[in-house]
Amino acid sequence: MKRAGSGRSRNGNRDTAAPAVTRWPLRLWLAGLLFAGAQVSAATIEGRVALPKTRATPVVNQRYEIVASAGVLSTNPPLAVVYLEGKFAGSPPPPVVQMIQKDMTFVPALLPVQVGTKVEFPNLDSTFHNIFSFSPPKRFDLGRYRSDEKPIPSQVFDVAGLVTLRCDIHEHMRALILVLDTPHFVISDSNGSFRLAGLPDGTYVLKAWIDSKSTRERTVELKGGSVLQVDFP
Repeated sequence: MKRAGSGRSRNGNRDTAAPAVTRWPLRLWLAGLLFAGAQVSAATIEGRVALPKTRATPVVNQRYEIVASAGVLSTNPPLAVVYLEGKFAGSPPPPVVQMIQKDMTFVPALLPVQVGTKVEFPNLDSTFHNIFSFSPPKRFDLGRYRSDEKPIPSQVFDVAGLVTLRCDIHEHMRALILVLDTPHFVISDSNGSFRLAGLPDGTYVLKAWIDSKSTRERTVELKGGSVLQVDFP
Protein backbone atom coordinates (compact mmCIF):
# COMPACT_ATOMS: atom_id res chain seq x y z
CA MET A 1 0.00 0.00 0.00
CA LYS A 2 1.18 3.53 -0.83
CA ARG A 3 1.99 5.49 2.29
CA ALA A 4 0.33 8.94 2.60
CA GLY A 5 2.72 11.77 1.81
CA SER A 6 5.36 9.45 0.34
CA GLY A 7 5.47 11.45 -2.91
CA ARG A 8 5.76 8.24 -5.00
CA SER A 9 3.33 6.57 -7.37
CA ARG A 10 2.41 2.88 -7.38
CA ASN A 11 5.25 2.03 -9.76
CA GLY A 12 7.76 3.58 -7.36
CA ASN A 13 8.50 6.69 -9.41
CA ARG A 14 8.35 10.09 -7.76
CA ASP A 15 5.03 11.86 -8.35
CA THR A 16 5.77 15.35 -9.74
CA ALA A 17 2.21 16.35 -10.71
CA ALA A 18 0.84 17.13 -7.23
CA PRO A 19 3.53 19.64 -6.18
CA ALA A 20 3.06 21.53 -9.49
CA VAL A 21 -0.58 22.17 -8.63
CA THR A 22 0.19 23.45 -5.15
CA ARG A 23 2.68 25.99 -6.54
CA TRP A 24 -0.01 28.01 -8.39
CA PRO A 25 -1.53 29.74 -5.31
CA LEU A 26 1.97 30.76 -4.26
CA ARG A 27 2.67 32.23 -7.70
CA LEU A 28 -0.57 34.18 -7.68
CA TRP A 29 0.18 35.48 -4.18
CA LEU A 30 3.66 36.63 -5.23
CA ALA A 31 2.25 38.27 -8.37
CA GLY A 32 -0.26 40.12 -6.21
CA LEU A 33 2.52 41.37 -3.95
CA LEU A 34 4.55 42.60 -6.92
CA PHE A 35 1.52 44.40 -8.39
CA ALA A 36 0.68 46.02 -5.06
CA GLY A 37 4.32 47.07 -4.64
CA ALA A 38 4.30 48.69 -8.08
CA GLN A 39 1.19 50.66 -7.16
CA VAL A 40 2.65 51.82 -3.85
CA SER A 41 6.00 52.78 -5.40
CA ALA A 42 4.49 55.20 -7.95
CA ALA A 43 5.50 58.81 -7.35
CA THR A 44 3.23 61.88 -7.21
CA ILE A 45 3.79 65.54 -8.03
CA GLU A 46 1.62 68.23 -6.46
CA GLY A 47 1.83 71.97 -6.87
CA ARG A 48 0.43 75.16 -8.29
CA VAL A 49 0.86 77.13 -11.50
CA ALA A 50 0.60 80.91 -11.28
CA LEU A 51 -2.06 81.67 -13.89
CA PRO A 52 -2.62 84.97 -15.71
CA LYS A 53 -5.47 87.18 -14.57
CA THR A 54 -8.91 86.36 -15.96
CA ARG A 55 -9.62 88.28 -19.14
CA ALA A 56 -12.49 90.75 -19.25
CA THR A 57 -14.20 88.79 -22.05
CA PRO A 58 -17.47 87.38 -20.62
CA VAL A 59 -17.78 83.60 -20.49
CA VAL A 60 -21.09 82.21 -21.76
CA ASN A 61 -22.83 80.18 -19.03
CA GLN A 62 -19.64 80.37 -16.91
CA ARG A 63 -17.91 77.91 -19.25
CA TYR A 64 -14.32 78.03 -20.38
CA GLU A 65 -13.75 79.45 -23.83
CA ILE A 66 -10.77 80.02 -26.09
CA VAL A 67 -9.68 83.62 -26.59
CA ALA A 68 -7.09 85.09 -28.94
CA SER A 69 -5.11 88.17 -28.01
CA ALA A 70 -2.00 89.38 -29.88
CA GLY A 71 -1.77 86.01 -31.58
CA VAL A 72 -1.85 84.10 -28.27
CA LEU A 73 -4.47 81.40 -27.74
CA SER A 74 -5.53 80.63 -24.19
CA THR A 75 -8.52 79.62 -22.10
CA ASN A 76 -10.75 82.09 -20.33
CA PRO A 77 -10.72 81.75 -17.33
CA PRO A 78 -7.07 80.61 -17.56
CA LEU A 79 -6.05 76.97 -17.06
CA ALA A 80 -2.78 75.07 -17.28
CA VAL A 81 -1.91 71.62 -18.62
CA VAL A 82 0.86 70.04 -16.53
CA TYR A 83 2.68 67.07 -18.02
CA LEU A 84 5.77 64.93 -17.55
CA GLU A 85 8.12 64.80 -20.53
CA GLY A 86 10.30 61.74 -21.11
CA LYS A 87 10.49 58.25 -22.60
CA PHE A 88 7.83 55.89 -21.25
CA ALA A 89 7.76 52.30 -22.47
CA GLY A 90 4.51 50.40 -22.84
CA SER A 91 2.16 53.38 -22.68
CA PRO A 92 -0.62 52.91 -25.26
CA PRO A 93 -3.06 55.78 -25.85
CA PRO A 94 -6.38 55.69 -23.97
CA PRO A 95 -9.71 54.64 -25.50
CA VAL A 96 -11.69 57.11 -27.56
CA VAL A 97 -12.24 60.55 -25.98
CA GLN A 98 -14.77 63.19 -27.00
CA MET A 99 -14.89 66.89 -27.79
CA ILE A 100 -18.61 67.76 -27.61
CA GLN A 101 -20.45 70.56 -29.41
CA LYS A 102 -23.23 71.83 -27.17
CA ASP A 103 -24.98 75.20 -26.89
CA MET A 104 -22.78 76.50 -29.72
CA THR A 105 -19.57 75.86 -27.78
CA PHE A 106 -16.90 73.16 -27.58
CA VAL A 107 -16.86 71.13 -24.37
CA PRO A 108 -14.19 71.05 -23.09
CA ALA A 109 -12.58 74.13 -24.61
CA LEU A 110 -9.12 72.69 -23.86
CA LEU A 111 -8.48 68.95 -24.30
CA PRO A 112 -5.04 67.38 -23.67
CA VAL A 113 -4.56 63.96 -25.28
CA GLN A 114 -1.74 61.48 -25.80
CA VAL A 115 -0.29 60.98 -29.27
CA GLY A 116 -2.33 58.34 -31.09
CA THR A 117 -5.63 59.14 -29.36
CA LYS A 118 -8.86 59.00 -31.35
CA VAL A 119 -11.14 61.96 -30.66
CA GLU A 120 -14.85 61.98 -31.54
CA PHE A 121 -16.84 65.17 -32.15
CA PRO A 122 -20.51 64.55 -31.22
CA ASN A 123 -22.95 67.29 -32.16
CA LEU A 124 -25.55 67.74 -29.38
CA ASP A 125 -27.09 70.87 -30.87
CA SER A 126 -30.18 70.99 -33.07
CA THR A 127 -28.27 72.76 -35.85
CA PHE A 128 -25.45 71.81 -38.20
CA HIS A 129 -21.77 72.13 -37.25
CA ASN A 130 -18.70 71.88 -39.45
CA ILE A 131 -15.49 71.31 -37.48
CA PHE A 132 -12.13 71.93 -39.12
CA SER A 133 -8.48 72.62 -38.33
CA PHE A 134 -5.68 74.26 -40.29
CA SER A 135 -3.06 73.53 -37.59
CA PRO A 136 0.15 71.84 -38.85
CA PRO A 137 -0.05 68.88 -36.40
CA LYS A 138 -3.54 67.97 -37.70
CA ARG A 139 -5.36 69.39 -40.72
CA PHE A 140 -8.90 68.16 -41.38
CA ASP A 141 -12.44 69.19 -42.26
CA LEU A 142 -15.32 67.05 -40.96
CA GLY A 143 -17.96 68.68 -43.17
CA ARG A 144 -21.47 69.62 -42.07
CA TYR A 145 -23.36 67.16 -39.88
CA ARG A 146 -26.27 67.11 -37.43
CA SER A 147 -26.76 65.40 -34.08
CA ASP A 148 -28.73 62.49 -35.56
CA GLU A 149 -26.12 61.53 -38.15
CA LYS A 150 -24.04 58.37 -37.61
CA PRO A 151 -21.27 57.45 -37.23
CA ILE A 152 -19.90 60.24 -35.06
CA PRO A 153 -17.12 62.08 -36.94
CA SER A 154 -13.66 61.40 -35.49
CA GLN A 155 -9.95 61.96 -36.03
CA VAL A 156 -6.76 60.29 -34.76
CA PHE A 157 -4.25 62.80 -33.42
CA ASP A 158 -0.88 61.21 -34.16
CA VAL A 159 1.50 64.21 -34.12
CA ALA A 160 2.41 66.17 -30.99
CA GLY A 161 1.53 69.88 -30.95
CA LEU A 162 -1.30 72.36 -30.51
CA VAL A 163 -4.38 71.98 -32.70
CA THR A 164 -6.92 74.80 -33.00
CA LEU A 165 -10.49 73.77 -33.79
CA ARG A 166 -13.06 76.03 -35.45
CA CYS A 167 -16.59 75.70 -36.78
CA ASP A 168 -17.11 76.79 -40.39
CA ILE A 169 -20.72 77.76 -39.60
CA HIS A 170 -20.36 79.44 -36.19
CA GLU A 171 -17.37 81.77 -36.26
CA HIS A 172 -17.20 82.30 -32.48
CA MET A 173 -16.67 78.57 -31.77
CA ARG A 174 -13.08 77.66 -30.98
CA ALA A 175 -11.26 74.97 -28.99
CA LEU A 176 -7.76 73.62 -28.45
CA ILE A 177 -6.45 70.06 -28.46
CA LEU A 178 -2.98 69.77 -26.95
CA VAL A 179 -1.42 66.56 -28.30
CA LEU A 180 1.31 65.29 -25.95
CA ASP A 181 3.91 62.59 -26.41
CA THR A 182 3.38 61.32 -22.86
CA PRO A 183 0.69 59.44 -20.91
CA HIS A 184 1.27 61.57 -17.79
CA PHE A 185 -0.68 64.85 -17.86
CA VAL A 186 -3.43 66.69 -16.01
CA ILE A 187 -5.40 69.95 -16.26
CA SER A 188 -5.11 72.34 -13.33
CA ASP A 189 -8.11 73.78 -11.55
CA SER A 190 -9.04 77.45 -11.83
CA ASN A 191 -6.58 78.29 -9.03
CA GLY A 192 -3.70 76.61 -10.85
CA SER A 193 -3.49 73.66 -8.44
CA PHE A 194 -2.67 70.25 -9.88
CA ARG A 195 -1.88 66.67 -8.80
CA LEU A 196 -0.11 64.25 -11.12
CA ALA A 197 -0.04 60.69 -9.75
CA GLY A 198 1.12 57.23 -10.83
CA LEU A 199 4.53 58.43 -12.04
CA PRO A 200 7.56 56.18 -12.62
CA ASP A 201 10.99 56.59 -11.03
CA GLY A 202 13.58 58.65 -12.87
CA THR A 203 14.66 62.14 -13.87
CA TYR A 204 12.24 63.98 -16.14
CA VAL A 205 11.18 67.45 -17.24
CA LEU A 206 7.88 68.68 -15.78
CA LYS A 207 6.15 71.22 -18.00
CA ALA A 208 3.22 73.57 -17.47
CA TRP A 209 1.44 74.74 -20.63
CA ILE A 210 -0.36 78.02 -19.99
CA ASP A 211 -1.13 79.33 -23.48
CA SER A 212 0.11 78.96 -27.06
CA LYS A 213 3.18 81.08 -26.30
CA SER A 214 3.89 80.20 -22.65
CA THR A 215 5.22 76.89 -21.33
CA ARG A 216 7.23 76.68 -18.12
CA GLU A 217 9.41 73.76 -17.11
CA ARG A 218 11.31 72.24 -14.18
CA THR A 219 13.60 69.21 -13.97
CA VAL A 220 12.32 66.71 -11.41
CA GLU A 221 13.75 63.54 -9.88
CA LEU A 222 11.12 61.01 -8.88
CA LYS A 223 11.51 58.15 -6.41
CA GLY A 224 9.01 55.41 -5.63
CA GLY A 225 6.30 56.40 -3.19
CA SER A 226 7.48 60.01 -2.90
CA VAL A 227 5.27 63.11 -3.13
CA LEU A 228 7.12 66.01 -4.74
CA GLN A 229 5.97 69.61 -4.34
CA VAL A 230 6.59 71.70 -7.47
CA ASP A 231 5.26 75.22 -8.00
CA PHE A 232 5.52 77.36 -11.13
CA PRO A 233 5.60 81.01 -9.95
